[in-house]
Amino acid sequence: MPFVPEFVQPNHLTILRMILTPFVLWLLFLGEYVIGVPLFFIAAFTDLVDGSLARVRNKITPWGIFFDPVADKFLIGSVALVIALQYFHPIIVFMAIALDLLPAVVFLSRPKGRGQVMMANTWGKAKMFLQFLAIFALLLGIALNMAPLIAVGEITLGISLFFALVAAVTYSL
Repeated sequence: MPFVPEFVQPNHLTILRMILTPFVLWLLFLGEYVIGVPLFFIAAFTDLVDGSLARVRNKITPWGIFFDPVADKFLIGSVALVIALQYFHPIIVFMAIALDLLPAVVFLSRPKGRGQVMMANTWGKAKMFLQFLAIFALLLGIALNMAPLIAVGEITLGISLFFALVAAVTYSL
């Protein structure tokens, strides 16, 4: 990852995502989509970069393993609650949030899960990517006044439910 300076650590990007999320929410809440949508994209993009950077530079840390998905849930979940609930069917939004939280609850409730770190799996990564696409399509649809993009976002979030369910089952094994 030559475009990321050496002094930038993966955990810096996770922290940046946590810092950007309230600003993204505020801008979207105010209807400032011209700034809010690109800022959401940048915040979500840090998730892709921090994980790749951690693996490439061998900088995987217990802190990053724990807080990276927390930052993801904070960004996607809060935007879903503030914006997606206004445009998507509430059942889809609440199911997406619940299924996003379910693996952590199940993992932490098991005796062998306590004190261990829950690593991401392919299903969870696919779910996260689909959730990002869903929210991004929604935000672009709102910003560009294109109802078909909003519909694509809702369908994509619905598809992410399958991946979230499979991720929840595989995490609980």
